[in-house]
Amino acid sequence: MNSEKKPRIVLIVGKSNSGKTTLMEKLIRELSARGFRVGSVKHTHDKFNFDKQGKDSWRHKNAGAVASLIVTDTKVALVKEDTRPAEEKFFHYLGDMDLILAEGFKTFYLPKIEVFRKKSPHEAPLCLEDPNLFAFVTDTDIRPGEKPCFGLEDTGSLADLVEQHFLASLSGRELNG
Repeated sequence: MNSEKKPRIVLIVGKSNSGKTTLMEKLIRELSARGFRVGSVKHTHDKFNFDKQGKDSWRHKNAGAVASLIVTDTKVALVKEDTRPAEEKFFHYLGDMDLILAEGFKTFYLPKIEVFRKKSPHEAPLCLEDPNLFAFVTDTDIRPGEKPCFGLEDTGSLADLVEQHFLASLSGRELNG
């Protein structure tokens, strides 16, 4: 567990239907299997509300509770208004993780892995000129200059790169690459 320093954040970006969620799943699965604690964040619109009208937690919030915590033996869910900047929320709620993978947030000044597919309805990637582009995942011939490029199924090699650059101090070993 990472209790001495803040977790690193890596953004998974791409246009809609580019495969961001699929890449997140694969990368989370691979890094978790290596023993790392990975937290995930999904960017969505403010109108999103999973606290359903009529449910107890909704009723508590509707009655004036500032926050409502739903607790089971193994899980918690928090419904709370929080207007702090997103990056502050990442650290506040996921500060005990080794790595935070965040889907979306393409305008943030943080390391980005962009996914771009042939089947995408979009003509061009988003971040080829972004200095924060860390790696590119694609099934096209597009290459992001000197940045590492991976195929859609090359999750192990991408996880190696993420581990080497963001988690090496936690793994206690350096990867050759």
